[in-house]
Amino acid sequence: MLINIDDMSMMKDIKKAISIMKGVGHITMPRRKRYSAYELSIKDIEEGRVYEAKDVDDLFKQVLG
Repeated sequence: MLINIDDMSMMKDIKKAISIMKGVGHITMPRRKRYSAYELSIKDIEEGRVYEAKDVDDLFKQVLG
């Protein structure tokens, strides 16, 4: 059986409720994949979370306002 849970904050309560049921022997939860800094950078580029600056002065203007 596979159960998909959207709200991970409820995971502890759901796990406890399922373990009370008859016939449930063991509950395993898959671990989330940890992304490397490189993978996170590629994801940022793909989703448009990048900034472009002409030079260092322009970058400081963008960052500091």
